Amino acid sequence: MHHRARKAGLAAVASALLFTAACGNDNSGEESGTDATVPEGIEGSVSISGSSTVEPISAAVREAFVAQNDAVDITVEGPGTGDGFEKFCGGETDISDASRPIDEEEVAACEAEGVEFVELEIGLDGIAVIAAEDNPVECLTFADLYALAGPEAEGVDTWAGAQEVATALGSETELPEESLTITAPGEESGTYDSFIEIALAGPAEARVTSGDITEDQAEATRADYSANANDNAIVEGVAAEPGGLGWVGFAFADRAEGVRLMPIAAEPGQECVEPSLETIQDGSYPLSRSLYIYVNKARAEEDEAVAAFVDFYLDGLAGFVEGADYVALDDQAPTDAAWEDRTAGTRVEAG
Repeated sequence: MHHRARKAGLAAVASALLFTAACGNDNSGEESGTDATVPEGIEGSVSISGSSTVEPISAAVREAFVAQNDAVDITVEGPGTGDGFEKFCGGETDISDASRPIDEEEVAACEAEGVEFVELEIGLDGIAVIAAEDNPVECLTFADLYALAGPEAEGVDTWAGAQEVATALGSETELPEESLTITAPGEESGTYDSFIEIALAGPAEARVTSGDITEDQAEATRADYSANANDNAIVEGVAAEPGGLGWVGFAFADRAEGVRLMPIAAEPGQECVEPSLETIQDGSYPLSRSLYIYVNKARAEEDEAVAAFVDFYLDGLAGFVEGADYVALDDQAPTDAAWEDRTAGTRVEAG
C-alpha cells in the first residue's frame, strides 16, 4: 500500500530476499539483514493488521523472517489502528499494529470476546505537521492547530479565518491570508486519534470551559477536510495546494518533497521545536508518541509460529525500527520483560 522506500534496512532485506530465493531456506540470519534468527522447523501462519504507521516495521520483520523460513505464511496489512483493533478483538488476527495505546472501549471489546493480549512498545514516532513548501508561517502552537483543524474550524477556508479562535487561545501567531486545504488521516487512523489527544485536547478543554463547544465536540477534528488512509497520498495532497495543511507520521514526511515540516510549540510563548529523530527520541518535540504491537496471548501459546515471529521481531527490534525510519527505544528491557512474562493487559494509563 505504501510506496516509501525504507532506507538501508529494507534495502538489506530486499537483497537478502533475492539471495534466499535463489538458495532456498536459510535460518542463519546472516542473509536476512538482521542478527535475529528463526528456529528451524517452524511452520504455521501469522496474521497482522492495524496501523499504517507501524505497517512498514512489521512488513520489514515479515520479509526478514520469510527470508530465513518461508514455511510460515505471514500477512501484514495497514487499514488503521482502529480497524486493526476491531479485527484483533474479534479474533480475526494474531497481532495488531498500533500507533496509539489501546483505548477503554477496545479493551472492553477484547474482554467481551475473551481475547487476552500482550502490549509491547516497539519504538517512537513523531506526528509531523506539514504545510505547502512556500507557507510563510514559522511555527504553529497547539492553539493554532486547534483553530485550524478543530471542530470550530468547520467551514473556515483560509488560514486567516482561524485567527480569531487562535488569538482567543493566547496564540500570537499571525496566520496568512491564504486558502486553507487540509488533507489528513481519517477516523480509522491511530494518527488521527493521537493528533486529537496530543495537540487538540488541551485547547479544546479550554473552549469547553468557556462554553464555546460541547464535550462531544472536543473529541473530534473538523469534519470538512479530505481524509485519506494513505500517508503518501496525504503528503502529495498537501504539496499540491498553496494553502495545504496536514499531519502524518514523521517517517512519511522527513524526506518528502514539496512540503515543509512545521516547528511546533505546545503552548504560546514556548520554544518551537522541529521534528527530527533526536527531538522525537529525547521527547522535546511536542508531538512525539510511542508505537506498539499487541499480541493475542492465547495464539502465542497455541501456535509456535506466532511466538517465533514475536521473538524474532524483538530480537532485531532496533534495526527493524530504524530501518523503517522510526526511532528506537532508549530502553527495550521493559518490552522484552513484558513479552517474556506474557504480561496481559495494557500498562498505559488512559489519557
